[in-house]
Amino acid sequence: MTDTDVLIVGGGIMGSCAAYFLKKELGFAGSVRVIERDPTYAQSSTTLSAASIRQQFSTPENIRMSRFGIEIIRGLKERFSPDADIGFHEGGYLILASDTGRGVLEANWRTQSAEGADIVLLSPDELKQRFPWLSTEELAAGAWGRTGEGWFDAAMLLDLFRKAAREAGVVYQKAEVKGLEREGNRITGVTLADGSVVSCGTCVLAAGAWAGRLAEGAGIALPVEPRKRTVFVAKCPASFANMPLIVDPSGVWMRPERELIIGGWGPGENDPDPAAHGDFEPNHDEFEAYVWPAWATRIPALEELRLIRAWAGHYDFNTLDHNAILGPHPEVANLQFINGFSGHGLQQAPAAGRAIAEQIVFGGYRSLDLSVFGYGRIARSEPVLELNVI
Repeated sequence: MTDTDVLIVGGGIMGSCAAYFLKKELGFAGSVRVIERDPTYAQSSTTLSAASIRQQFSTPENIRMSRFGIEIIRGLKERFSPDADIGFHEGGYLILASDTGRGVLEANWRTQSAEGADIVLLSPDELKQRFPWLSTEELAAGAWGRTGEGWFDAAMLLDLFRKAAREAGVVYQKAEVKGLEREGNRITGVTLADGSVVSCGTCVLAAGAWAGRLAEGAGIALPVEPRKRTVFVAKCPASFANMPLIVDPSGVWMRPERELIIGGWGPGENDPDPAAHGDFEPNHDEFEAYVWPAWATRIPALEELRLIRAWAGHYDFNTLDHNAILGPHPEVANLQFINGFSGHGLQQAPAAGRAIAEQIVFGGYRSLDLSVFGYGRIARSEPVLELNVI
């Protein structure tokens, strides 16, 4: 007899969404336990993220996952309670391209439009007309999400899913998982920091940036590592009407946060090494070296600003292709992956959580077919390339 039927390792947005859909919406009759080492979520990738959602991807399945996320956000009051609110600001994304990136931007836009996303392709003149404070120097085009994109309070979204999961009977346990217990082609349980073992029928690995390390301990290759990302918070004397979240061709991004500007830089291949466990010290030198110059080039008024603070969080970085790893291991069939989202996990967590719940209850997908993100491509080293990685 096992301690629990479904054991979820990690209680952030991924683990909590999986637990919620499993018990609340699919009515799973067995026991569900979520083990989370820090129920304050002070160092969780969920709460340290930039808390935004977009439909501007190049892979249809990524677009569909985020569209379901929007559906969830717009239906919070019906799904949770009349006072459910996460402060969603539907300000849109504005992804900018130079001449060299225009072809990719237009191809992505065609894919997004075919999926029903409300994205508008704008010329430099149209960009200037809509956003007069924006410099269009060296720009060839921009793609702007009129609806279905924006930002919100990540902690509030997590709290809604977590509370609803607990009300449905999910048990949350404060503990640190030190390893997965494996016997042959089954995960039999997990070992906790105090040496005790919790046995299970099915294990869902939702440990974020640290999932790769846990999988490795059980002899399973999972190319997921932590990558540190710093978010800078600044105050500028000027204001910018209808400012969306802007992604510059340089890779630097920015968005408004009330009267402030927040943003950062995605170094991509320039940071090949994983972040150290517990390293949440912001990379302050990135601001003057990369972020501020790009901000001031794209919005000249940002030449005058005051840096207020910065924070750092970790991406659960999929080193193969920066995309999700979802569903069962082909040999260790009672191990379910919900990992490797590489920065777009928060917005896709509802769809991913529902997908894992469907795998457990039905043995396959019933809503969105997300088999493209299955573990098989990891074993074959066949990446699913996403061209809009931020």
